[in-house]
Amino acid sequence: MNKTELAEYLKTLGFECEIREGRQFTEAAISPSGLHDLALKLKEDERLCFDFLVCITGMDYMTDFGAIYHLRSTKYSHEIVIKVRTSDRQNPEFDSVTDIWKSADFLEREVYDLLGIRFTNHPDLRRLFLNDSWGFPLRKDYVDDSEIATS
Repeated sequence: MNKTELAEYLKTLGFECEIREGRQFTEAAISPSGLHDLALKLKEDERLCFDFLVCITGMDYMTDFGAIYHLRSTKYSHEIVIKVRTSDRQNPEFDSVTDIWKSADFLEREVYDLLGIRFTNHPDLRRLFLNDSWGFPLRKDYVDDSEIATS
């Protein structure tokens, strides 16, 4: 499917999401409550077959937190981007997709470690690179009190 055909087919699936054709990828923006169901459909639907989770990028938009999922079908060679956002800066949380794509395990842990976004139902959500004394260094409001020398 090309980007246009993919966008049109996604509109027939009945999910409440905003679908648009980006410059490079078809994009679907969905609420956190619909993320897991959409992800499962994207993998299991025979016409889509998004069997490869390429990456998850955590985002701090200052007022919201988000996650961007890049998916690829190795069978059909098409790609899609799923975007999800939450305005809950105190407890940002999205459903884990580790039960759909095993590669989400470390990708979600990385987003949690650097931005503090939690993934519910993740089998082992713990820090990947840093210890708890660091806080979440990719947050826009992060303050580094360690006085690391720069030269």
